[in-house]
Amino acid sequence: MSTRPPSLSLAQAVDRASDFAATGERRLLGLAGPPGVGKSTLSALLQQRLGGAMVVVGMDGFHLANAELIRLGRRERKGAPDTFDVDGYVALLRRLRRQDAPLYAPRFDRDLEESIGSAVRVEPDVPLVVTEGNYLLFDEHGWDDVRPELDEVWYLRLDGDERRRRLVQRRLGHGDTLEHSAYWVNNVDEPNAARVASTRRLADRIVEMP
Repeated sequence: MSTRPPSLSLAQAVDRASDFAATGERRLLGLAGPPGVGKSTLSALLQQRLGGAMVVVGMDGFHLANAELIRLGRRERKGAPDTFDVDGYVALLRRLRRQDAPLYAPRFDRDLEESIGSAVRVEPDVPLVVTEGNYLLFDEHGWDDVRPELDEVWYLRLDGDERRRRLVQRRLGHGDTLEHSAYWVNNVDEPNAARVASTRRLADRIVEMP
C-alpha cells in the first residue's frame, strides 16, 4: 500500500534546503510540479536565503530549439516530455554530482522562448544545486534516468484554478495575446500538468505553495 509523501510548508521547505547546504557537501535537490505551480518562486526564495551557497540549474534549459521542434513536428507541443534534450540534462546532473572544476549550464529565456547555452556558472564549492522542472519524477522518454541523480525531489502543489490563472498572466507578461494564452494553457500546459500530477506519489516531500 503506497503512502502519501509528508508535506512541508513553504517556511519548512526553506529551512530544510538550508540544512542541506549547511553540510558543505554537494547535494542535488529537485523541485518538481506542473506548469505555473511556483517552482521558480521557491527557487528564488531559496536563493535569497542561501545566496552563494546554492545555484539554480533549470530543466528548462534543455528545451529543444524551436527550429528543431519545427523539424520534428512538435513546436505546438513545446513543453511536452519529448520536447527536451533529456540525455543532455542527465549528463549535466552527473557532472554536477562529481564536479571538481567550474562548469556551465544552459538557461531558458522566456522572452526569447529559447535556451541560452553556458549561461549559468556552477562553482565546485557550491554545496547545494537546485534543479527545477516538470518531469523530474517522470518515467518515460528517458526521464527515468533523472531521479537517481537527485538526493531529494519535492513536488510543489497549488490550487488548480490559481495555477492556471498565473500561467495565463505569465504568458501575457511575455507579450502573448489573451486568446492565445488561454488556448496554450488549456491545450498544452494542462495535458502536461496531468502527466506531472501522476508522479506526485514518487516525491520525497510535498510542498504546499501559497
